[in-house]
Amino acid sequence: MTAPHERILTRISNTELERRWDAVRAQMREHKIDAIVMQNSSDWVGGYVRWFTDQPANNGYPRTVVFHANDPMTVVEMGPFDVVRNLGGKDPLQRGVGKVLCSPSFVSIAPSHNYDADLVVGDLKPRGYKTVGLLAPGMLPHAILSRLKDGLGGNVEFVDVTEWVDTIKAIKSTEEIGLIKRCAAMQDQVFAKVLQFIKPGKRDIDVTGMAQAEGQRLGSEQGIFLGASAKVGVRSPFAQRLMQGRTLEKGDHLSLLIENNGPGGFYAEIARTIVLGKASAELHDGFAAVKEAQDYTLSLMKPGAKPADIHAAHNAYMKEHNMPPEMRLYAHSQGYDMVERPLIRQDEPMPLAENMNFAVHPGYETPSIFAVICDNYLITKTGVSPCLHQTAKKVFEVG
Repeated sequence: MTAPHERILTRISNTELERRWDAVRAQMREHKIDAIVMQNSSDWVGGYVRWFTDQPANNGYPRTVVFHANDPMTVVEMGPFDVVRNLGGKDPLQRGVGKVLCSPSFVSIAPSHNYDADLVVGDLKPRGYKTVGLLAPGMLPHAILSRLKDGLGGNVEFVDVTEWVDTIKAIKSTEEIGLIKRCAAMQDQVFAKVLQFIKPGKRDIDVTGMAQAEGQRLGSEQGIFLGASAKVGVRSPFAQRLMQGRTLEKGDHLSLLIENNGPGGFYAEIARTIVLGKASAELHDGFAAVKEAQDYTLSLMKPGAKPADIHAAHNAYMKEHNMPPEMRLYAHSQGYDMVERPLIRQDEPMPLAENMNFAVHPGYETPSIFAVICDNYLITKTGVSPCLHQTAKKVFEVG
């Protein structure tokens, strides 16, 4: 039989996993933390458990990880009652995991909400820990937090470790950067296929569905594909699949965002506008404007730069060029999460650092235009890398 670990599409190396564990455990020693508790249920914006274990949480099913300072990890995941698998940290699939505990719990089934939490408490209580770290506690279910605090009594101090774990996670290793570049190259291939496929008579969802299938054929696992068409002269914003039922006609245009993960689970994203015919001068001018806004933001991005300063400068630029200021998130880091820190926003305290991966997507909209661009760049010693995407920065005219 094929061993489970041999089925993985793209496997992170043991060396890379050990690099992450060593970096976190060094900080745990410094802060005298005995264990860290985390839980995710999605690999779109739930990348912590994958970063620690190379195994994603997905489909809304919770996956809980207890990362011990001096022992292999404990994992709580979907499975039958009372199943305990003792792996001793040697399993080739569940690497670094000492024990897997199973629980048939679902976020949609209220009576099961305490099952995972009770297994975590049962793992921690006999160890006599004094300090337990909580990773992204705002993401942890109430059942986990309340059960931990009630079940471990008043002798355990709980601390938020998110800030320093996020800092470690945001700076990408050589192996991670290689996978991010593969993701961007995959998205270029997907977009090229879209240009061959799109034509009058196709629905918006036909286009995004083909893009998703092509991405999965090239090694992607998850992602979102936002696309909406309209007649030229009518705004064509991004839309989820529920709203992708329109049929394209000759002369229409479609805004497309491809935001799927690539081999190994790392995200990038690309957005362009496609016209089935000739683009209007307004579309060309709008794209040129957001491309220049992207270039301006990129000129400010370098190690040590403060996101709040970049955000303020960008909004000043937008106003000076008769475009609305950004009230949404227009640039952010990516990794195992579609959106991870640091954000280019007024509320982000984490400064930029070398080897961070950023999606930069300024835009604006009016009743007649949805002007958008999106590409990925790495932070280098002196600024930003060449664009990771090779797709031309233009409005595409096909047919």
